[in-house]
Amino acid sequence: MANKPSPLIIARVVGDVIDPFHPTVRMSVTYNAKQVLNGREFLPSSVTLKPRVQVHDGNMISFFTLIMTDPDVPGPCDPYLREHLHWIVTDIPGTTDATFGNELVAYEMPRPNIGIHRFVFLLYKQNRRASVTVPSSRDRFCARQFAELNNLGLPVAAVYFNCQRETAARRR
Repeated sequence: MANKPSPLIIARVVGDVIDPFHPTVRMSVTYNAKQVLNGREFLPSSVTLKPRVQVHDGNMISFFTLIMTDPDVPGPCDPYLREHLHWIVTDIPGTTDATFGNELVAYEMPRPNIGIHRFVFLLYKQNRRASVTVPSSRDRFCARQFAELNNLGLPVAAVYFNCQRETAARRR
């Protein structure tokens, strides 16, 4: 029986945002008790506040960086402004959640205008604490370059959700 391709590959998160990697850490992301699963749709009104992100590493001496990015700016058909940075938390101790880390870039809620956007959470293992620098801008962010500049290597976990603009009819 052949292995099924990863949802991250099918959705082109691997390719558009990150290079192929093997997850080695469990990460759970939840908005109001609703877990982010690859491809699950969330309405913008349900993601206004930052999610709870838990790192299940089993090692308190490990530290992690969390990135949330939108690779579909301004729209998925022509994402020429790829990527837009929504959140960075660094120095998250293993076996805890993002509230124990250092919020390097404050959470910005998703506001997709055109089409269905992918919002990607990436988790990287840091070599040491306080080793990650603030990016110069949220616009035209590049997770690959950011990871390279900060010696983060490939992600150790990733998950994404879909989100599109709410119409008055969809809010009811």
